[in-house]
Amino acid sequence: MSFRRLLLPLTMSLLLLGALLFAILTGNASNSSGGGHSTQVEAAGQGGFYGAELPEARPAPDFTLTDQYGHRLSLAELRGDPVILTFAYTNCGSTCKVIAQQIRGALAELSHPPQVVMISADPRTDTPAAVRSFLASMSLTGLVHYLTGTEAELRPLWRAFRVAPGTEGRQAFSRYAFVMLLDSRGRERVLYSEEQLTPEAIAHDVKRL
Repeated sequence: MSFRRLLLPLTMSLLLLGALLFAILTGNASNSSGGGHSTQVEAAGQGGFYGAELPEARPAPDFTLTDQYGHRLSLAELRGDPVILTFAYTNCGSTCKVIAQQIRGALAELSHPPQVVMISADPRTDTPAAVRSFLASMSLTGLVHYLTGTEAELRPLWRAFRVAPGTEGRQAFSRYAFVMLLDSRGRERVLYSEEQLTPEAIAHDVKRL
């Protein structure tokens, strides 16, 4: 009788321990399978964008520059499709590589990819050969308009978008590096800082536009 009185509490303790372990394991499985999605949903702003929605939706300043193939291209020519816009230069190091990789990942997720425009922050180093080599190394050949020009053509854009040119050094450039999403009317809609920049975020916001 005494043994049975001891056995019952022990059995109940083992059952409770088993239930606790089951709850922990199933909870972890649920988090691992759906946690990323729920986190991103919670991160979406009032407009439903994962990036920072710009309140004014003002038209981006137009420009006409030269792409990596020697063709002149204006921003106005790209209207009708969303545009991923950023600044880069071919020897800026990890910052530009990360930006390029995130954009490449977003394009892979989209059945109808947007136009992508990279504007040179250092035309001295962004020769056509250097640009083509950079894009090839990032698997972006044929997917990006990499635009450059004279310093006189580019400087107004650096000022308008608050870009630190490559001549000011990698650290200064990285501090202000960004990716912007324009809508099909050429308006500035969503801005991504380094923390917000993921392929999933860009692809989600392109679809919303």
